[in-house]
Amino acid sequence: MDNTSPDASDAPATAGDSGTPLAARPLTRALLEIDAYASGLGWDGPARLFALVDTERLRTEEPELAERLGLEKDGPDGSGHAAPPVGGPSLTPIEQDELPPDAPLDEFLAGIAWPDAVAGCALCVERLMLPPSVESEIPDELRREENIDALARWVAEHPQRQEVRMTVGVLRGGERESALRLRSRDAETEVVTGPDLVPGLTEALAATFEG
Repeated sequence: MDNTSPDASDAPATAGDSGTPLAARPLTRALLEIDAYASGLGWDGPARLFALVDTERLRTEEPELAERLGLEKDGPDGSGHAAPPVGGPSLTPIEQDELPPDAPLDEFLAGIAWPDAVAGCALCVERLMLPPSVESEIPDELRREENIDALARWVAEHPQRQEVRMTVGVLRGGERESALRLRSRDAETEVVTGPDLVPGLTEALAATFEG
């Protein structure tokens, strides 16, 4: 991975350490860990990009980094063997360098190429959204691509706007997942997950593994 790996104090908690709700799929668990990590940093933060790596492979190939991240080799019974993960291999999120603040997100993602050791990636970003019930109010001229900045200002001024943190992840094999948290319902029990919640962003992330 070309980007700097975070120190343990800056990294998302590993599975089971954050109080994050249990999930069946490793990708979902990883996204919930990232969501909990971002929640601990508060709102109005920058977009954050994460590499997702196989935890056992990380322990084997980069033991020093695994130790910094608190990925102990001993299992819960102290035998030296971790319990088999539910739903497949465990994934560890590793935060990458800070995204350029002025670069359009789609252009930045288009320039990313991941090394083979990376099993997937995730992006955590905050956005303003409108509930589906008021999307019909958007003026037709603002729906054109050249007016995207004007549309963003229109949404930001709408009285029913909602602030949402979107954590989206993809794996090389094509698996996708998203976790959404509304600022108005800021609790772990209110986080909504699903593979098709933010299709445009998942497509952009999946494209980083193509070519």
